[in-house]
Amino acid sequence: MDTITYEMSDAAVLQSLGAFIRETRLRQNKTQDEVATASGIKRMTLVRIEKGTGGTMSTFVRILRSLQLFHLLSPFAAHARQISPLELARLEQSRRQRARPPKRPGQRDSKKDKSSDW
Repeated sequence: MDTITYEMSDAAVLQSLGAFIRETRLRQNKTQDEVATASGIKRMTLVRIEKGTGGTMSTFVRILRSLQLFHLLSPFAAHARQISPLELARLEQSRRQRARPPKRPGQRDSKKDKSSDW
């Protein structure tokens, strides 16, 4: 499998991941039917994933599990750090609840600007 780079299109990345799945399956001497059955998916779904033309993240995880490649997902796990209850409460209060579009140049922030229009 070639290196996946930022310059690659999404379709090229999916093809590269599909090729990785196919090469691993063949290296393990497993048929598409065997992997599909072990993953709980249809064989045609596996065919599409190996071609890089379909599938979901859930399906990809199932396939990695059936090929005993689940360890490849470890770098994506969020690492929890020890945090005090008080610090956790402060963080929860300051956590964003919704997104806001960026301000246009010259637009005043009514919450920060205490001057009155009167």
